[in-house]
Amino acid sequence: MRVLMFGWEFPPHIAGGLGTACYGLTKGLANQGVEVIFVVPHAYGDEDQRYVRVMNASDVEATFGEEIHGQMWEKLTFIHIDSNMVPYISPEEFASESVSYQKTGEFLYRRDTWKERYDFSGKYGANLMEEVARYAIVAAQVARDLEGRFDVIHAHDWLTYYAGIAAKQVSGKPLVVHMHATEFDRSGESVNQSVYNIERAGMEAADRVIAVSNLTRSIVIDKYGITPQKVVTVHNAVQFAPSGEGVEVERGVKDKIVTFLGRITYQKGPDYFVEAAAKVLKRTPGVRFVMAGSGDMMNHVIRRVASLGIADRFHFTGFLKGDDVQRMFAMSDVYVMPSVSEPFGISPLEAMRSNVPVIISKQSGVAEVLDYAVKVDYWDVDALADAIYALINYPALSQMFASKGLEEVTALRWDDAAAEVKDVYQSCL
Repeated sequence: MRVLMFGWEFPPHIAGGLGTACYGLTKGLANQGVEVIFVVPHAYGDEDQRYVRVMNASDVEATFGEEIHGQMWEKLTFIHIDSNMVPYISPEEFASESVSYQKTGEFLYRRDTWKERYDFSGKYGANLMEEVARYAIVAAQVARDLEGRFDVIHAHDWLTYYAGIAAKQVSGKPLVVHMHATEFDRSGESVNQSVYNIERAGMEAADRVIAVSNLTRSIVIDKYGITPQKVVTVHNAVQFAPSGEGVEVERGVKDKIVTFLGRITYQKGPDYFVEAAAKVLKRTPGVRFVMAGSGDMMNHVIRRVASLGIADRFHFTGFLKGDDVQRMFAMSDVYVMPSVSEPFGISPLEAMRSNVPVIISKQSGVAEVLDYAVKVDYWDVDALADAIYALINYPALSQMFASKGLEEVTALRWDDAAAEVKDVYQSCL
C-alpha cells in the first residue's frame, strides 16, 4: 500500500507535537509495509528519510490554467490574503482575472498554461493563510505528477486539509484527514471562523476522519456535525530513549525540579501551573519550577511570576527540541501538563519514558490511555498544588508512579497505532 501524506512539519524542524507524531506514525507505517511519500511546504534536506520519502513542496513547479484551479478557487475565496493576491498570479493578471470573476461568478482561466514555484516558509507566521491556499494548489500538481503511485491520501491537521481535498479531486483517491487538535482546543469558544471552516470542509470531504482521542472524536461529531460512522479514534504513541538512556546532566542545584514543557498558550494552561507553583512554594521552599516553551502568553506569565514574588524560583528556557528536551526531562523530578483542552498530549508520554512521574489534566486525551499518571481538573489549582507537593515530598509515591508509568508507556507503541491507521486505509479502499 502506498500513501500520499501531507503535513506541515517534520523532525528535526518542528514547532510542537504535530511533527513528532507524524514522524512516529510514518515510521510505524513503514514497519507495517506501507510506503509513505510525506509532503511538507518547506524541507531542509536533513530530515530522517530512512522510513519515509520527504517531498519539498517548494521544489514543485505547478502548472496553471486547468479546471481544477477554478474549483479550488471557489473553495479558497473565504481565505483573506493580505496582499489580495490569488496564488501564483501577478498583479496585472489578478486585476484582469478578478474583473472576469466579478462579471460571471466564475474564475476564468486561459487555455494556455503557465508554470510557477512558490518558496514556502513552512512557518506559522503572518502569511500562514496565504501559504495554506498556495499549498492546496501545489498539492494538486503533486497528485498529478504522482498519478498511479499512491492508493490513499492522508492530510494532517487543518493546515493541509485543502491540500488533501485538491489531491483527491485530481486523483480520485480516497482521503483520510487526521484531527490532531480542533479550533475549539486552541481557542476555546472564540474560534477563528476561517480555520473552523477549513476543518469542517476537510472532514466533510474526507472518506475517514482519524481523531487522536475519544475527547477529540466527540468534538468533531458534536461541534462540526461530522457523521459518527466515519470518525475513528487512534491514540498516539511515543518514541523516546527509555529512562533517559545516554543522557548525562548536571543539575547544579539540590532543589527538586518541576517542569512544564509545551507551548505557552491558553490551550496548555500555563497560568494554572504558575498559580500552583506559588501555593507549593508557601509550603516547601526547596523547589524550582521550569517553564520550557514559547507562546503568546509568555509575557503575561512572566509578569504573573514577578507579581507573586516567586521569580527566584522560576526559570524560563524558551523553546526546546531534540536532545535539549531529553536533558530537561532527565533533570526533572515531576512533569506537569495542566492543559485546558488537550486532544492527546505526547509530552507526558515522553516524560514517563524518562522515568519522570507526571501530573496531567483530566481534560486531556492522553488521560484515556494512562492509569499511572496523577489526574486533576485543570482549573483546580489546589489539587494541582497538592499533587506536586506529594510527588516531591514522598519518595515512595514518586517512585511508584515513575516505575509503573514507565511500564505503562512502553506498551504504547507507534507500530500498534500505525496498524490501526492501516486498517482505516483498508476501509477506504
